[in-house]
Amino acid sequence: MEQPLLAEFLGTLLLVFFAVGSAVLAGEFIGTLGISLAFAFVLLGLIYMFGHVSGAQVNPAVTLGMLLAGRMEVRAAVAYWIAQFAGAIVGAALLFLVAKQVPGLGTHGAFGSNGFDDRSAVGLSLGGAFVVEAVLTFLLVFVYLSATPRVALRGFDAVPVGLALGAISLVGIPLTGAGVNPARSLATAIFATGSALAQLWLFIIAPLVGAAVAVLVHQLIHPERSGWLNDLSARRANRGPAR
Repeated sequence: MEQPLLAEFLGTLLLVFFAVGSAVLAGEFIGTLGISLAFAFVLLGLIYMFGHVSGAQVNPAVTLGMLLAGRMEVRAAVAYWIAQFAGAIVGAALLFLVAKQVPGLGTHGAFGSNGFDDRSAVGLSLGGAFVVEAVLTFLLVFVYLSATPRVALRGFDAVPVGLALGAISLVGIPLTGAGVNPARSLATAIFATGSALAQLWLFIIAPLVGAAVAVLVHQLIHPERSGWLNDLSARRANRGPAR
């Protein structure tokens, strides 16, 4: 179990440092398209590096999807979550250290964090932000679940997942900053401080809701023998009619 946890820790660290770093350090030069490509390319690389070890989930919402789909046990999922949050915070700390070495670069209230209302580039409302984060995460988790019937990702499995994150970023960055990852959102909010922390709850809850809905829809379209949904149905069937 140590290798998958180390892979999730290091993978999430690298995702935050390089992908979020593209927004923090180079956003004004590369724009939304460049940042989106950075997220896509980093995830592609991480899947080739760690996909066969841990699935390169690097996202608590993806891990929740794997758990609800019956591909992981609760104990393993909790361990993944700890590794992902720890990796994201360390990655953000390293990025913060670098950002502080750039003259004139402000991090307060920004630092690649997510937001709505006055913290959204288009002024998206709280309700709109919740829907956007849930739908964007739905797509990411659905692609993960469809790319492989297992936890591990191998070879060209990286392509649809990486492309999905790139498309999600293109749509989501102007709206909310494209959170879709509670670990990444928490880590950047910690160092951004201010209103980023006040709005953090949405970027933790909405992606988890989107992940749960993705599992439900995936089960309807691609039924799997294992999973919490099938387990609940089996239990009801075994009970028989109420007396």
